[in-house]
Amino acid sequence: MPFYVRQGKVPPKRHITFYKDDGKSLYREELFSTKGFSGIYSNKYHLYMPTQVKKIGEIPQKKSNDWPDAPLQYYHFFTDNKKSTGNIISSRNEFLKNDNCVISTSNVSEDSDFFFRNSYAHELIFVHHGKGNFLSEYGSLPFDQWDYIVVPKGTTYQIKFDSFEGNKLFIVESSTPFDIPRHFRNEYGQLTEDAPYYERDFKVPSYMDPVDKQNDFELVIKLRERYFRFIMPNHPFDVVGWDGYLYPYTFNLKEYAPKVGKIHLPPPVHLMFTTQHFVVCNFVPRLFDFHPEAIPAPYYHSNVDSDEVLYYVYGDFMSRKGVKEGSVTLHPMGIPHGPQPGKTEKSIGVKETDEYAVMIDTFQSLKVTANVKETMAEGYSQSWLEE
Repeated sequence: MPFYVRQGKVPPKRHITFYKDDGKSLYREELFSTKGFSGIYSNKYHLYMPTQVKKIGEIPQKKSNDWPDAPLQYYHFFTDNKKSTGNIISSRNEFLKNDNCVISTSNVSEDSDFFFRNSYAHELIFVHHGKGNFLSEYGSLPFDQWDYIVVPKGTTYQIKFDSFEGNKLFIVESSTPFDIPRHFRNEYGQLTEDAPYYERDFKVPSYMDPVDKQNDFELVIKLRERYFRFIMPNHPFDVVGWDGYLYPYTFNLKEYAPKVGKIHLPPPVHLMFTTQHFVVCNFVPRLFDFHPEAIPAPYYHSNVDSDEVLYYVYGDFMSRKGVKEGSVTLHPMGIPHGPQPGKTEKSIGVKETDEYAVMIDTFQSLKVTANVKETMAEGYSQSWLEE
């Protein structure tokens, strides 16, 4: 994140003695850092050593759901047709993945007493439906419908929903951080005047009293496609204070301020986050192009270095027919795509759009899983044939 946050009790300097109220025993400082101590970081102060563990064991998993002979083609599939009940882990269904990105949905239907940490991936959790509280070592972070929850790799957390009726999460895992694009920040890291969002739009955790409990606490750690169970002797949320630049936060899709132009602008104008291996863009309601002969629908294009994924959130989608809430389209690199028949002509003269979608452009091709095969719309690749 581009700004500094401080919560709770911290000593006047880093790496010095910081005694508990008894004046004898020390709080335990943990540096939570990135890029080999050269990137952004936070310092957390624990009641107990965060390294303590009583027992470690691997959790058996189902066999891979790969679709090894999936053809190169256009894909349209319906994530709402694949719902698994369960907690934040067991309800996840993977649809698309490569070495640096995993795209899943989750319909969380039950609470979990365990704590979760994704050890090898940063997570971007889009709350399509539901509201609740994201709890972590950093404090309490309420979330609402259409919030992004940005979770740094290695964060220990729990998600508590207010209700288990109709929850839907769209989850993107990344091997590298979800960063604010460099051109949206000035030389001091502050968001620029022409950025599509402002620091006030980002919500950070509020202070939560440390939990001083000793018992057997279960921490589930994800290591790529493997899961491990750590039994901890102390409650993970025993932090009395922290400060720094690295922490979970939320941003609501409705707060994104889109840019418009005289003629159609390319997708990078809708940029939200960058990673080293893909980008995330937002499509939100906006005015259309104001050239008197403008064509609002996108032109046909071949993005030869990117697979394009669109997750449809809400609205009437101007360039595509047959999509609905929860639909995903995948247009692989190297083959052209664009509006379906009649959509270009129909867009002429239209002044605005009322649609929400999340787009992911990956710089490495994506593998489709058996979940895509199970939920895909038949004949989508032929949907550009003139009627």
